Amino acid sequence: MAVTVRVPTTLRVLTAGASEASVEGATLAEVLESLESKHPGFAERILDDAGELRRFVNVFVDDDDVRFLDGLDTSVAEGVTVSIVPAVAGG
Repeated sequence: MAVTVRVPTTLRVLTAGASEASVEGATLAEVLESLESKHPGFAERILDDAGELRRFVNVFVDDDDVRFLDGLDTSVAEGVTVSIVPAVAGG
């Protein structure tokens, strides 16, 4: 199933500057594996040593935060958009 992944500016170096990548996958984990396969380097920036999403990276399937769904097991339907959004801190 083809899905679109929106790539934040800080990670576009991995996609040769592209703001979006088209990949395959039925779950978020599969989408991220496909993204890593096409554009090596994503996994180490998005996943921690245990293979879970890093605390400071937010991922949305359409407009839904996967932390409130099934995390990496979240279903991803064909044609949806997955957005990777680094957390922003400041004060």
